[in-house]
Amino acid sequence: MIASTRHSTPDPIATGLHALAWAASEQTRADRMLALTGLTGQDLRERATEPAVLAAVLGFLEAYEPDLIACAEALEMRPQALVDAREALER
Repeated sequence: MIASTRHSTPDPIATGLHALAWAASEQTRADRMLALTGLTGQDLRERATEPAVLAAVLGFLEAYEPDLIACAEALEMRPQALVDAREALER
């Protein structure tokens, strides 16, 4: 969980890493993420901290609102914070 993020701007890398951990925590969702993003398990192991990889993970969550909302709730942040993190990582 990311503490005190409801009213502050979280670090986009940290947000992406937490979102990645959440997305990978359920096998069906993790498989769907890999299929839709084109990432592989090896990509995630070797490049997990790269902004492009984290932006892809956040974009995956953003594309399916139920996952976006569930992830945001699990991380105790607004869904918009995940969108904002993706946008920051893409700059």
